[in-house]
Amino acid sequence: MRRLLAAAFFALALLPAHAAEGWETFFELSFGDLRAEAAEARKAGQRGLLVMYHFDDCPYCARMKREVLLRPDVQAYYHKRFRAIPVDTRGAQDMTDFSGKVLPEKEFARAAGIRVSPSFQFFAADGTLLATHAGAIYDPAEFMLLGEYVASGAYRNASFTAYKQSKHKRGS
Repeated sequence: MRRLLAAAFFALALLPAHAAEGWETFFELSFGDLRAEAAEARKAGQRGLLVMYHFDDCPYCARMKREVLLRPDVQAYYHKRFRAIPVDTRGAQDMTDFSGKVLPEKEFARAAGIRVSPSFQFFAADGTLLATHAGAIYDPAEFMLLGEYVASGAYRNASFTAYKQSKHKRGS
């Protein structure tokens, strides 16, 4: 019995210390360099980058991760169109912006004008900022609609609120 327990303990010790949670697979493993991320998005045939600004103790971020980002349909929708990168608004990891400037994550978020968590910025593969959305979206269909709003180019002609209203009027 002691050998069995020792073997089980040894086997558990060999497992990774932290297995990825469902919502973590929404994000790509980040290089910390938006230029490299954009190059990867281009190679994958994606429209560009989605940067989610969050922090660990943010209750709104946690709810969104739990109720929206862990869903396979949401992940599949976004993975097809965007390379999703997390940025910790309180983090110290270096981030390189499209101009080559290196800042810790928290300063990077501040320089990007982020004041609310979660917030989302969509960038074209060339680094052009396409759209920003401040605040959580708890409805998976609405979050996918945000992706459609950007991927379709509707951000050029309407606010996200107007786009949502036009979709509801048409019943789609």
